[in-house]
Amino acid sequence: MPQLGLLPRRAWAALLSQLLRPPCASCTRAVRCHSQDFDIAGQFDPMIPDAECLKIMCEILNGLQLGDFLIKMAWKDVRHEMVAKKGLAPEVADRIGDYVRCHGGESLVKQMFQDPRLSQNKQALEGLGDLKLLFEYLTLFGIAKKISFDLSLARGLDYYTGVIYEAVLLHTPTQAGEEPLSVGSVAAGGRYDGLVGMFDPKGHKVPCVGLSIGVERIFNIVEQRMKTFGEKVRTTETQVLVATPHKNFLHERLKLIAELWDAGIKAEMLYKNNPKLLTQLHYCESTGIPLVVIVGEQELKEGVVKIRSVASREEVAIKRENLVAEIQKRLSES
Repeated sequence: MPQLGLLPRRAWAALLSQLLRPPCASCTRAVRCHSQDFDIAGQFDPMIPDAECLKIMCEILNGLQLGDFLIKMAWKDVRHEMVAKKGLAPEVADRIGDYVRCHGGESLVKQMFQDPRLSQNKQALEGLGDLKLLFEYLTLFGIAKKISFDLSLARGLDYYTGVIYEAVLLHTPTQAGEEPLSVGSVAAGGRYDGLVGMFDPKGHKVPCVGLSIGVERIFNIVEQRMKTFGEKVRTTETQVLVATPHKNFLHERLKLIAELWDAGIKAEMLYKNNPKLLTQLHYCESTGIPLVVIVGEQELKEGVVKIRSVASREEVAIKRENLVAEIQKRLSES
């Protein structure tokens, strides 16, 4: 699978299309909740795109390294919706409730298949068949252990038409001194075959399944971890700043930065003819740029440049022709 940075291409597709959603009941602050969505629309064979959405959700959460997580469906006040709105017999809804209070995967689905009170109901049988097929695909994808079957997300029965899922963190990565953070679900989704047709004047049915990643909640987790351990957020990917302590050295800086760019090193410089050295160093500290290449009158005369570590403030002079190799070595060791 082609890779783009940390996450697979499909995972980036889910993260790069940011949507601004209206406030929802689960948002505890008076702000809008940001999420990023991934959806598959079209007529396909059962459960194949559903399984892929769950695979993508796992890829994203694994790639973000937030800690262990579980994708689940839990029981919560769904009996009334099943009976009054969806036409299931009360005894069938109660029987389903007995099962979903237990958590499990494909084995639980197989157990429910063997219950005559469920297997004799057409609607229940169809749903169980879909779930059984889904777990077969999830097993092939290698993520079945991340899925726990249960039905609380059926609270959205008027909106969703098939499987519904929600990802929760079992815990954030813990270290000494770190306080636990409760953020609820960090991703959710499901199948909604009837929604798009509501906006089509001709009522054409467009089957859809998708997922949303709770970006704001994920940022809350990362923000707390960084605050706890005194870490800073890097606001740039720049690896090297080309600097000078003297005036009229723009041309030399341009030569150096072009050499670094040609070697594939992420470098930048301040867009000023004669910036003060202290300003340049402060810029590195505030943005998290790890290295500074300094050229001045003395360095130019001796055919060297200085490499400064922003963290330690140590400087070392190296021959001009060895600059790229030295920078690459330091970056590989960091």
